[in-house]
Amino acid sequence: MTAILITVPELAEYTERWRSVSRSTARPQVPLTELIPPHVTVLVPWVAEPTDTDLARLQAAVASIEPFELSFPTAGQFPNGTAWLKPEPFDKVRSVLVSVFDAFPECPPYGGEFPDPHPHLTISSSAQGGPAVVAEANAALAAAPAPTVQLTELELWREDAEGVWHQIGAVPLGSATS
Repeated sequence: MTAILITVPELAEYTERWRSVSRSTARPQVPLTELIPPHVTVLVPWVAEPTDTDLARLQAAVASIEPFELSFPTAGQFPNGTAWLKPEPFDKVRSVLVSVFDAFPECPPYGGEFPDPHPHLTISSSAQGGPAVVAEANAALAAAPAPTVQLTELELWREDAEGVWHQIGAVPLGSATS
């Protein structure tokens, strides 16, 4: 499986306290920190084998979106218990997702399970999440905000047979080239 992500490795140390004790439902024996870096999912699943044409479509989809600062000032939770940090500016992040969705209508977000996804950075999966994690995260954010990062590109990732994700490429935002 492949995915388009906004990775934020700058938040790895900050989110370690939650992600290191949280497990994926697909790989419950392995903490999130060992499967994939902190990220906001743009589109998963993406095309199985990305071609030059797919990369060009993705580049065209984000060509008008210039790089911007990204912060994570608050935490929240989905009804299933998954705890997350909210990316800001939320509407700008959402517009990145919509641009990519529009470019790849054959790849519905989350296989169509969540057709209108809420951009987020998961800090705790549904099994380990919940109100206590959200309260702890909001207190931590109030005491010491998470690092702000400059979003300059979308990264392309592939999941291996062991369920671990590896970066396979990147596409710059805006008119920049990599």
